[in-house]
Amino acid sequence: MATIYYEKDAPLAPLQGKKVAVIGYGSQGHAHSQNLRDSGIEVVVAELPDTANAKLAKEHGFVPSDIKTAIQGAALIIVTLPDEVQGKVYKNEIAPHLKPGQTLGFCHGFNIHFKYIVPPRDINVVMIAPKGPGHLVRSEFVKGGGVPCLVAVEQDATGDAKKIALAWGNGIGGARAGIIETTYKEETETDLFGEQVVLCGGLCALIKAGFNTLVEAGYQPEIAYFECLHEVKLIVDLMYQGGLSYMRYSISNTAEYGDLSRGSRIITDQTKAEMKKILAEITSGAFAKEWVAEYQDGLKKFNELYNADHGSKLEQVGRKLRKMMNWIDAKEV
Repeated sequence: MATIYYEKDAPLAPLQGKKVAVIGYGSQGHAHSQNLRDSGIEVVVAELPDTANAKLAKEHGFVPSDIKTAIQGAALIIVTLPDEVQGKVYKNEIAPHLKPGQTLGFCHGFNIHFKYIVPPRDINVVMIAPKGPGHLVRSEFVKGGGVPCLVAVEQDATGDAKKIALAWGNGIGGARAGIIETTYKEETETDLFGEQVVLCGGLCALIKAGFNTLVEAGYQPEIAYFECLHEVKLIVDLMYQGGLSYMRYSISNTAEYGDLSRGSRIITDQTKAEMKKILAEITSGAFAKEWVAEYQDGLKKFNELYNADHGSKLEQVGRKLRKMMNWIDAKEV
């Protein structure tokens, strides 16, 4: 069973009276900065000048600085930059200014686990990974709650790295819900697998295949959109509240029987074999190498794949139908 830490296990003392530097004021950065500050911790934000994120940081009462200034004298340095840029920024702007005994913190293990960042041995390396986007980390904290987090210690140079990490997790509200102990390896590999196989890659491919099957069979694309994309939220919300059992309890008997008797014909042994291949690509580092190379090559394949989907019939129909739905606060990009 997993080890789970709560507020009583994660005192703020290791960070009280000390400086925390947050590198990047994006999705996770804005939440960690504000929550830690509201927990009584001194926070300094590093962000590029004249950017939307820098403007937002100023609106939230911070004075953004460069990375060198931010990390000087910081007990904890939280890196919240995108995975693909962390390695370069670390090498050029963080590593030259690190001092022994400081703690580097990450919200995802990608660069540490796959060794695109290799800190010196006299630096603590920890992780607090909220299991939700930054806006939820912030909004739940403001309500008095918190989003569950994962905690991992990759390198303990000072002997109190876990205490520092748990204080960070508590400071952003994670200990109110529970902080689950893991490793950089486990968090990184399961996170990538979930994104590729289920949450993003698998789900999007399933939606597109279902939509195209109905349209190719002569059904109206608007009807196909509702059945294969729009109503996904209704089902996922039920799963989110009570797992598969609650979802099945809440739907019709017809739908439940169709679920139980037909799902395994869609997700077959062949599908699971492909999942194992994807997991092997992740654990071997092959996917990480592919993604870093893609970024360094200017995202040519990435943009080609994105644009093909962005202009698809599914997306065109969705943009039209969402204009009918004032209640959903439609977001178009």
